[in-house]
Amino acid sequence: MLAVARRKPHAEQVEWVECSAQNYKSHRRFDLIVMTGHAFQIMLTDVDALAVLETMRGHLNQRGRVAFETRNPRIDWVREWAGRSRLVRISRGEEVLETLEITDQEGEFISFQTSYRFPQGTLTTSSTLRFPSREQVELLIGHSGLVVSDVYGDWDASPFEAARSKEIIFIAGIAG
Repeated sequence: MLAVARRKPHAEQVEWVECSAQNYKSHRRFDLIVMTGHAFQIMLTDVDALAVLETMRGHLNQRGRVAFETRNPRIDWVREWAGRSRLVRISRGEEVLETLEITDQEGEFISFQTSYRFPQGTLTTSSTLRFPSREQVELLIGHSGLVVSDVYGDWDASPFEAARSKEIIFIAGIAG
């Protein structure tokens, strides 16, 4: 993905860094750190999730904020995703068939395979995502030294509704 990003217009204006979020180190401090694409859900253990939150806290300015999302575990994601198939148009204009197959569900974890069928062949990837509760994420945020300031149901800042919101958006900052 970094190679693709580096070919985009104005890519030379961005400092590209390849490392895990748990181990990122910089002398720079930021006003805002955003983690999107449901990246928080690939942290499959509390240890990894806490390490990422602590890394973000360590790179914030005193009044800085972090913002990230996770999918709401109260939604039946297995049913939402079961048999999902869609055509995706890629940059060259050709269509790629994307299919998703649930391979396992245990507790707060869902494993699945995603296949992309191109005219010249099929690419298949396997993934496992964690679906922690709002309360579990808030506990981890607190243990990291951050304090939750807002929780939303989507990136448009709509209210979080536990029974209906598909997203849980967390905004947090340094205590004090």
